[in-house]
Amino acid sequence: MLLPWHRAVVTKVEDATSTTRRFWIQVPELSKFDFQPGQFVTLDLPIHEQKNKRWRSYSIASAPDGTNTIELVIVLNEHGKGTPFLFNEVKEGSELSLRGPQGKFTMPAPLDQDLYLICTGTGIAPFRSMVQYIENFKVPHQQVHLIFGCRKLRDALYEAEMRELEKACPGFHFHPCFSRETEVGPGQYSGYVHDVYEKLINESRLPDGTVAPAHFYLCGWKNMVDHAKQKLQELGFDKKAIHLELYG
Repeated sequence: MLLPWHRAVVTKVEDATSTTRRFWIQVPELSKFDFQPGQFVTLDLPIHEQKNKRWRSYSIASAPDGTNTIELVIVLNEHGKGTPFLFNEVKEGSELSLRGPQGKFTMPAPLDQDLYLICTGTGIAPFRSMVQYIENFKVPHQQVHLIFGCRKLRDALYEAEMRELEKACPGFHFHPCFSRETEVGPGQYSGYVHDVYEKLINESRLPDGTVAPAHFYLCGWKNMVDHAKQKLQELGFDKKAIHLELYG
């Protein structure tokens, strides 16, 4: 059964990087927008005559907080139609049609195994929601590793916020990776996400050499997700422990 469409109002817009923008969206007819961390919403944008060619889906980047406002973080695709409209036409006060929440890319319960959140670019959105939720609601958890990949230092999303969460949330670790940087700072990595999670997995192996049980969530571009899924299975993890969300 499809969820109803709601009138939504953009209450704030802010650049995150030169190509990425944050949108705060309120649903006035609801007193509270209920969702699970990891879910997404669909926007109906006036970019095509056919309905299904107007729909664009984005993961919610904020955690449930009891309000009717959510945050989306969106990267500009100059060759598309949806994001150019959002970047060029949508401003504070703009109205949109929104449907959701939807999706099953949500955290396991209980969090009784280590959790690896592996992403590239705006694929960090559902994981930011999850980590905020864990901290805000003091959800019991094991080690949580957020491994975030992008190209340049200037492309990093939510890095300062994640560093503060590291201090506030015991067992949470943020690992930003920069594929086109050779010189990085403390707690940063030069290269790709795959080297980082493989290193962490090997460090956590059990005394007999087997891999410790864990949950893996992969979110980002198809090439990264496909490669990570294959590599994790080669490292010894069952595909049932690997959860996917493709972007693009």
